[in-house]
Amino acid sequence: MLVLKFGGTSVGTPATIQSLIRILHDYRTQGKSFTVVFSAFSKVTDTLIELARQAEQGDAGWHHAFERLQTRHLEAIETLLKPDMPEYTAARHHISENFESLRNILHGISLLHEVSARSLDFVVSFGERNAAFIIAQAMSASGLATVFLDARTVIRTDAHFGSAKVDFEESNRRIQGFYKEHQNEIVVATGFIGSTAEGLTTTLGRGGSDYTAAIIGAALQAEAVEIWTDVDGVLTADPRKVKQAFTLPSMTYREAMEMSHFGAKVIYPPTIQPAYAKNIPLVIKNTFNPAFQ
Repeated sequence: MLVLKFGGTSVGTPATIQSLIRILHDYRTQGKSFTVVFSAFSKVTDTLIELARQAEQGDAGWHHAFERLQTRHLEAIETLLKPDMPEYTAARHHISENFESLRNILHGISLLHEVSARSLDFVVSFGERNAAFIIAQAMSASGLATVFLDARTVIRTDAHFGSAKVDFEESNRRIQGFYKEHQNEIVVATGFIGSTAEGLTTTLGRGGSDYTAAIIGAALQAEAVEIWTDVDGVLTADPRKVKQAFTLPSMTYREAMEMSHFGAKVIYPPTIQPAYAKNIPLVIKNTFNPAFQ
């Protein structure tokens, strides 16, 4: 079993989503078994945070930004799916319900002129929840047998909203139980989010979708966790600043952790610990250059 995580740039547009679905079909053709974790569409988490802040400040502009965000998701459905497909109907219904819930919570924030860390976690959770569901339906329509997993049902955390601590014992039990029930399907999971024992939505910190992939990979004793992004692996320096930067063929967990703590953005630091504990390789792959090794 491989765990593949696709970041925001990989799911930035319907065209990039179609590209990653082709990658998944190639994996299936090669006989590979895998599960997939998705981030929110590119820039959506930032937009959701801004919506909450606007609502808190009584800025009525959040209504217009909300409509643009909803339109973006509905247009993705229109591009990826055909109206006569059952997946189209499922996606439209699910996303419309999600946006109605989001509208209600933003309205509440605007009335109170306050957004707590707990409320903000709930608001930003819609990014991953919407993206993963839409892509799961697109995958299904393309012929891949999928099942959608809202990670809040399996990743148990404390109530440290914004950067929750994972209860690995309970989370592992839940993850293993879910995957045992869905052995013949490709599980499509939401990154970034979990929940408390009381069912409150939490987030794992910015970059938390990588962490989700590592948590699932460790629970399943995965062969590898692949982080699909927009660069060819871990580079020696920021290629935007150093033209001579080149890709490192490999590194130890300790080296990767040190690089991430010193600002390398390709790996979210907490991601490394679950993989290291179970000796699971972390592989950085480029969605826009999948043949690169």
